[in-house]
Amino acid sequence: MKKYLYILLATVALSACESELELESPSELTSAGFWETEEGVKTAHTGLYANLRSSAQDFWLLGEIRSDIWGGRTYESADNINLIESNFTEATAPFGGWAGLYTRIHRINDFLANAPNVTFINEGEKAHLMGQAYGLRALYYYTLLKTWGGVPIILEPVGAIDPTDLSKARSSQEEVMNLIKSDIDASLTAFGSDDSFWVDSKNFWSKAATLTLKGDVYIWSGNLLDGGTADLNEAKTALQQVASFGVGLENDIPSLWGVGNEGNSEFIFALQYKQDEASNFYNSLTGRSTEINPQFDDDGNSMMDFIIAGANRYGQSEKTILLLDDNDDSRKDATFIRLYTNDNGGLGYPSYNEPVYFGSVFNKFLGQVIGSERIFENDVPVYRYADVLLLLAEAKNLLNEDPTNEINLIRERAYGANYDVIVHGFTNGSQIDNANAILDERYKEFVGEGKRWWDLRRAGNSFVFDNVEFLSPGDEYKLLLPITTDMLGRNPALVQTPGYN
Repeated sequence: MKKYLYILLATVALSACESELELESPSELTSAGFWETEEGVKTAHTGLYANLRSSAQDFWLLGEIRSDIWGGRTYESADNINLIESNFTEATAPFGGWAGLYTRIHRINDFLANAPNVTFINEGEKAHLMGQAYGLRALYYYTLLKTWGGVPIILEPVGAIDPTDLSKARSSQEEVMNLIKSDIDASLTAFGSDDSFWVDSKNFWSKAATLTLKGDVYIWSGNLLDGGTADLNEAKTALQQVASFGVGLENDIPSLWGVGNEGNSEFIFALQYKQDEASNFYNSLTGRSTEINPQFDDDGNSMMDFIIAGANRYGQSEKTILLLDDNDDSRKDATFIRLYTNDNGGLGYPSYNEPVYFGSVFNKFLGQVIGSERIFENDVPVYRYADVLLLLAEAKNLLNEDPTNEINLIRERAYGANYDVIVHGFTNGSQIDNANAILDERYKEFVGEGKRWWDLRRAGNSFVFDNVEFLSPGDEYKLLLPITTDMLGRNPALVQTPGYN
């Protein structure tokens, strides 16, 4: 494992930003002899994860920042306000160059084209690597689809095509979705009966991850792209298989975020961070000691000894504060440390108190203190088993089935010893009531994990408009992002996202 980490570091250093689809010419991605050995293939495989990790903050922004979670009080200058408020035009379009995702896809295409030609001592290992690569490409194209709708499809290695072929038009959403489904099928075929995690690590893609992605994708397709009952049943079947891979809910919420428990049974696929290798970006949701140390937490404890050297660029919205304002729910304290300007005579503030509320520190991925420094080295899950359960609840509800069991498993874990089925238990209701209950549960469960915007979008336009104050009926075109004028200028085959012209 350490060998792969060292290779990963080298790959990061060599991974200058390659050309995207709209550029006039590609950069060389391979070198002579690189694809001739098993070791070379494994080096390239490790590099795929370095590439993904370098996109982690963009994945988070794309999946969460436009939702209702953020936009509240910060004690430093706030970031991405225009994104939070969906305030952009074709002239101010964010994420130029498709957020760099085609650079990642180019590398996977290179891998998929060349790895099969290399002989492995254990050919089963090569098949596992192919399953991972197809799964990662499906994840990238799914992110592109959710963000921009129709996008160019390119499956060839960059070095194998004429530069003029990079000026590709946008394929339809249906064509992109068909590619995603095809890659999911190819991933599952490559994995075959191999249910293992590569080198016993959740930091690499797996068959369990592909099945979770399949559930996610097929709910989107079934609910938003006319896939209907057939796709929803595919989603349900895929998600029901995941429990057989030795994954399940952790016993309690706080243990999910400890650096020492990153190999827990709940994580299905997580991005790896290590001291002196890479830090996650969650220090941007904390703050500086100069602001935090004079404050008090909601139990009335002084924050004077709290070690931090971050930034506070994103503040939880008041809606988020109030949704989590439940002292019986362990997700309240596990998600944020609320800061107040005084200790209320030592009593603290068990309920939200606006006049003395100062701000908050995001508590999920706080890393660990070593000496006088806080190291942000938490692994960050892309999928965990709570996601599987609540996606399964979605699929069941859309099929007019009862999602009670899945919702209550999440609530029982959240409330722990405080759980009272009469008070906290879910009762099956109408399809709309159930959908809102699932959305609220996912809201509380996945704050900061890049899920909420996608959750609202997957549920349907009306749920976006009901929950995001900056969007209303008539803004349907804003659910997809525009592409930049620079991208249009550099690739004459592109057309602007409908509604922005």
